[in-house]
Amino acid sequence: MKITVIGGAGVRTVTFIAGLLDRYQALDIREVSLYDIDAGKLPVIGELCRHIVRKAGASLRVSATSDLRGALAGADYVAVTIRSGGDRSRVLDEEIAVRHGVIAQETTGVGGFFMAVRTIPVLLEYCRIIREVCPNAWIFNFSNPSGLVTQALADAGYRRIVGICDAPSNVKSRMAARLGLDEEALHLKMFGLNHLSWIQSVQAGGKELLPRLLSDDSFLDSIPEFSVFDHDVHRLTGCLPNEYLYYYYHRERALQNILSAAVRRGEQILQLNRQMWAELDGMDLRREPEEALQTFLYYIHQRENSYMSAEAGGKKGAAPVVRGALPVPKNMGYAGVMLDCIQGLQSDAPREVVVCVPNQGLLSFLLERDIVEVSCRADGTGFHPEELSGPIPAHCVQLISTIKAYERKAVEAICSRSEQLAVEALTLHPLVFSYSLAKELLRDYQDTWGSLF
Repeated sequence: MKITVIGGAGVRTVTFIAGLLDRYQALDIREVSLYDIDAGKLPVIGELCRHIVRKAGASLRVSATSDLRGALAGADYVAVTIRSGGDRSRVLDEEIAVRHGVIAQETTGVGGFFMAVRTIPVLLEYCRIIREVCPNAWIFNFSNPSGLVTQALADAGYRRIVGICDAPSNVKSRMAARLGLDEEALHLKMFGLNHLSWIQSVQAGGKELLPRLLSDDSFLDSIPEFSVFDHDVHRLTGCLPNEYLYYYYHRERALQNILSAAVRRGEQILQLNRQMWAELDGMDLRREPEEALQTFLYYIHQRENSYMSAEAGGKKGAAPVVRGALPVPKNMGYAGVMLDCIQGLQSDAPREVVVCVPNQGLLSFLLERDIVEVSCRADGTGFHPEELSGPIPAHCVQLISTIKAYERKAVEAICSRSEQLAVEALTLHPLVFSYSLAKELLRDYQDTWGSLF
């Protein structure tokens, strides 16, 4: 089996390869081909990945190439993880959003919309070539905003495509550790959209744990994804919210924290990446691969430990890391979700996964074709949303319906290159919800980027 990674020079690729090593043999994955248009970064990431493979004594072959068709030839699975416009694009998006007094976040609200404007046309072209070169390959979309991007690709007729986000798997990992359980023993039932979902059920040993967890403030405070919320928010719906719902439930707090932050997230990431690449460029990776890997891991830990800290007013974060013998992260994140999907597709034993797939009637208030992020069973026939544990609270129905209406209009606007539809889409989003503001935002983005449509 062969996996191709489009966007292989991204910083997530190293941990992605590390995540493959525990299971690549069982899944008969023999080759990973990294493709990227960045001819400067790709060889560095490729060498770091090969160093990890050598350290593990693994037989996995890792290649790096700027030849897209060559990278795709013979691929059984394609992971797509791109950032069209690079790190600087996020900085500009955030600056424009803040100028207009709206939340600056790369996957939510106006930031997510304009990231999708740059990303969707590029991915549609990649998928066209995938269909030509390896038409039977499954496509795993890691590119943000994952749900919106996956919706556009599915609407364009691509059926063997799944949207992946590591937020559900990360929170499950932390919950299991806090409860003293193996991850396989903990079963979560989730429903909603990407970055707009809720945990409806938490089971272990056949027992429902959610009511007890909702009433346990110490538990809620111990999980970073839950600790950013006021405790009453968790009890509002009787479900545990995805951390990105912070931007809706505590909108004015998030905006004020962003406005008062010394450095916004986009600029923070840009600075960390520039520092990392400046150091890596001065190293001889063939002679000092471990030193280069440690440098890379130091900056990755810096990124992860500062994630969402500014937006949450410093409530979220971790102790600073010290350079040295840093381990490659054990949490497999995106790689783990993708491997669970592959394992389910290849075996007779279904796997429980939380992914972005067509609704297929699960959420009765949405269309069949709408992309949702829900608990699924992955097996040899594909991905099947699991039945809900109970009725969805009216509060959740309303918010999901509103955001999905925005997503449908956003896909239509981007694919038809319509400025008018773009304004209509932004007007629908609860974090904008103003026609005149939507027009001003679009005009500012157009002035910054040139014509987007």
